[in-house]
Amino acid sequence: MRICDEVRALVEGVPYVSANLANVSALIWERFDDINWAGFYEMKDGKLVLSSFQGKVACVEIKIGRGVCGTAVEKDETLVVPDVHKFATHIACDSASNSEIVIPIHRGGEIFGVLDIDSPSFDRFGEEDRVELEAAVKVLEEFLPEMR
Repeated sequence: MRICDEVRALVEGVPYVSANLANVSALIWERFDDINWAGFYEMKDGKLVLSSFQGKVACVEIKIGRGVCGTAVEKDETLVVPDVHKFATHIACDSASNSEIVIPIHRGGEIFGVLDIDSPSFDRFGEEDRVELEAAVKVLEEFLPEMR
């Protein structure tokens, strides 16, 4: 089963944002190998705030335009970073992370937050991962308007 189908099965009919984000982060944690963090940041008060995740303790707030997550929001596009140490504004929440993918999530035409996944390996995330994870986010976006 594709991850987007698994996301649909998890979130369809479940009206709770926090429960759905928790389950989706757990699903990604189980399905993807060679990752050390998978989770969400939500937009609150003009910044990204830590939400549901799997992995080590993480940064609580991220300013827009800072780090991979804040830059993905600022540009409103998926960022795949093969070496986070070469990313000018990288925020090292976990020094073991070497590559990262961040996908913006939308709700009602606005950025709701991001899906953020880190890996201890360099160049961990490829085109197939990007396509698969963007499809999973699209499913999540489809159901977000019904969630509270």
